[in-house]
Amino acid sequence: MKFSSSLLALLAASLAEGHYIFSHLIVNGKAVGGEYTYIRKNSNTYMPSFTDEIVNSPDLRCNKGARPGGSTQTYSVNAGDKIGFKLDYNEFIEHPGPGFVYMSKAPGAVSTYDGSGDWFKVYETGLCNANSPGQDGSWCSWQKDRLEFTIPKTVPPGEYLVRVEHIGLHEAFKGRAQFYMECAQLKISGSGGGNPSPLVKIPGIYSANDPGIKFDKWNNPKPNSYVMPGPKVWSG
Repeated sequence: MKFSSSLLALLAASLAEGHYIFSHLIVNGKAVGGEYTYIRKNSNTYMPSFTDEIVNSPDLRCNKGARPGGSTQTYSVNAGDKIGFKLDYNEFIEHPGPGFVYMSKAPGAVSTYDGSGDWFKVYETGLCNANSPGQDGSWCSWQKDRLEFTIPKTVPPGEYLVRVEHIGLHEAFKGRAQFYMECAQLKISGSGGGNPSPLVKIPGIYSANDPGIKFDKWNNPKPNSYVMPGPKVWSG
């Protein structure tokens, strides 16, 4: 059976609809580098990972196939800079769910670091309408093309993996929350002085049965609250 090129393009667009990948680094509102210049490239492109295959896997750190030692460069920034992770393909976040940023200080060069050390959460975005988690537009990240955070000014200087993540909850009720995550390699300068906490390991931040992971947005009556998964945010 033969398919026309236009039909194949239509099928590809249909498969990609709603999926996304954080492949562009933004610093203080400006794009730096190109696709994957400073972000480790994964092997499943814009496709998500699902709950049972990812929450207990080392791939939860930076995504499938995103390993140290590749061509990813390390970008120098300052504590206090605003960092953004922009979606590729001119996509927007069109799944309901929370977003997060975690950081892990490498013991040496971040280019060779596998992320097996300690992590801490520096940002999370959840509901803008706290009483309606079942409504897609209630999520603050809905229809955004990026997630952004400010590096705490007291973060200890050094080289870091900086992990962005969004969790799509539309299929979470059947154990298929969709995980989208990438890691940037950053060298952070500053005066330091902070003590990030709590420190956690990845995997280990989530369980498949966490209420914020196994969440039923379709329940009747509609849910009226949501419990953020993972550790508390360290603000510096």
